[in-house]
Amino acid sequence: MTPPVHFENIQGILLDIEGTTSSISFVYDEMFPFVRRELDSFLSGNWSDSEVQAACQQIVSDADGNCELTQTAIRDEVIRLMDNDVKATGLKSLQGLIWKSGFANGELVAHVYDDVLPALKRWKEAGIDIRVYSSGSVAAQKLFFGHTEHGSLLEFFSGHYDTTTGPKREPDSYRTIATEFGHAPDCLLFLSDVAAETAAAAESGWHTSLTIRPGNEPVGENQPRNNSFDSIQINSKQVKTQEKPVK
Repeated sequence: MTPPVHFENIQGILLDIEGTTSSISFVYDEMFPFVRRELDSFLSGNWSDSEVQAACQQIVSDADGNCELTQTAIRDEVIRLMDNDVKATGLKSLQGLIWKSGFANGELVAHVYDDVLPALKRWKEAGIDIRVYSSGSVAAQKLFFGHTEHGSLLEFFSGHYDTTTGPKREPDSYRTIATEFGHAPDCLLFLSDVAAETAAAAESGWHTSLTIRPGNEPVGENQPRNNSFDSIQINSKQVKTQEKPVK
């Protein structure tokens, strides 16, 4: 385990998902193959659904004129995007809709690391505001945390953000989220396995810690890091006793 990483006066924690709270292998070995397997039948059976149409229209928009709004074209574009691991908003929206059926029928059960639930309980009890920021759509995030190996974890989160808020490697995205939290950036902590994301958050004034999980790509940046949420030590006394400003 990495040495403890200490933070003080943290009012809010923002969590990445893939490679941070959940294994990369679950996403790539179970969730993505499920989309590939169900894609054709899902488009055929749900083509007229308003949410599906909205996601498909976003895929067309994301393609900048290189995709038509037909089932065949959408299918081909989805496969192309997934083959290239593109974090496109329309793709993520459609994936979330396809995953919904898998989580609902129990075929998909989200993996979370064993240290995640105890940490969520500690932070929540300390009065810390916990939110999620992932390239996966907000709908997919809620499906994921609503159907984990430990049951639903949604009660621990007060907010969710995806790429509609902004790219995860851009400092402005974290400034926007800090405003949503209602706290100064230096009272917020972002946990992610991607060094470029934590660097962007740090540039906007956030505290950060790189999460090093099994299977994550090596990182060489000189940043605070952890390989378990157990090693993240937060001074919770200040969080509990600090009074909120009178509006």
